[in-house]
Amino acid sequence: MTQEVKIGIVGAGLMGREIASAIQRWPALVDHPATPRVTAVCDINPAALDWFRQLPSIELLTTDVQELYASDVDVLYIAVRHDLHAEMYSAALDAGKDLLAEKPFGIDSEAAQQIAQSLARNPGRFVRCSSEMPFFPGAQMAIDIVRSGRLGTIIEAESHFWHSSDFDPDKPLNWKRQAKFCGAAGVMNDLGLHALHVPLRLGWAPRNVLACLQDLVPERPDGQDGRALCDTYENAHLWQTIESSDGTFPLTVTMKRIAPGEKNTWSFRAIGMEGGVEFSTKNPKEVRLMTVQTLPNGSTEQAWSSLEAGSQSVWPTVTGGIFETGFSDAILQMWASFLAERAGELGDRFGCATPQEALATHAIYDAAQQSHRSAAVAPVTL
Repeated sequence: MTQEVKIGIVGAGLMGREIASAIQRWPALVDHPATPRVTAVCDINPAALDWFRQLPSIELLTTDVQELYASDVDVLYIAVRHDLHAEMYSAALDAGKDLLAEKPFGIDSEAAQQIAQSLARNPGRFVRCSSEMPFFPGAQMAIDIVRSGRLGTIIEAESHFWHSSDFDPDKPLNWKRQAKFCGAAGVMNDLGLHALHVPLRLGWAPRNVLACLQDLVPERPDGQDGRALCDTYENAHLWQTIESSDGTFPLTVTMKRIAPGEKNTWSFRAIGMEGGVEFSTKNPKEVRLMTVQTLPNGSTEQAWSSLEAGSQSVWPTVTGGIFETGFSDAILQMWASFLAERAGELGDRFGCATPQEALATHAIYDAAQQSHRSAAVAPVTL
């Protein structure tokens, strides 16, 4: 007997529609403990709600978020501007709702702490943060290889999230290019949790960071025949020092809104004394594995090989394991992980980003901004 879960969505934009579409595919999951239905959607733009009218499960479409808080939904997914996170996440928790929150979990560290205080006030609430890219089967394979210890002592690692949505300098200004809405951390707020989710889950908490932050297009069209200031960073390069039981190693993390040639690329790479592994959504079927091979003459050589990832990720599906996967499948797996963990049935499977991990990312962003301003290494206080 599965548990029925009523889902409410705040923000009827791209991700709201993507979430609703993924949940419509829920029967593809095998023996999942929850059965979610999207029953309520809220957006300040009434026209944005029209798409959701086609869903047979919808019971409430509203422009008043208070009406949604007062409804009988069990879980809220809230996708709004970063400056609204603290107020709206806290209100959802106080209204007795569980929450799948969007990154960055508050516009800055202070806002993130406010949300954490709201969670402490409501200890029965279940909260996780949205970060779907690690749920690609190839990403899961790479994570499992690192966790197995087969790479030996880690020499170095990288985690990146790149896309090119701001490559056109004549693209009109939007809220993500304004610090008052997006936050002073800029692209780190926008993309950072995606790039840091896996390193933090692997226990790679940085001791310090050296950062280079780029504001590449300082002005954009304002949509009213004028120009407006863009005061957030588009690209961020973070070089972090990680301490492990085997010593220290460098972790390079980058987030880019201006990455020429990229659409939406998440990648991860780890190299150790006994092997290496790398995965990129650019080639979502391929996981590259480096091993040391013994040749017939007794000598050894390093060799990179390619593995096929297939379709299976955190939660099994009816899809044949030989087939490919994509972004919508990763969204489905993220929700499967979220609702299974909420039901206490996730086990040792990979889980969604936690509030504690989101708070850690803000500490990293703060240190990165300090490093950028001083052109020096800055400590990370976790």
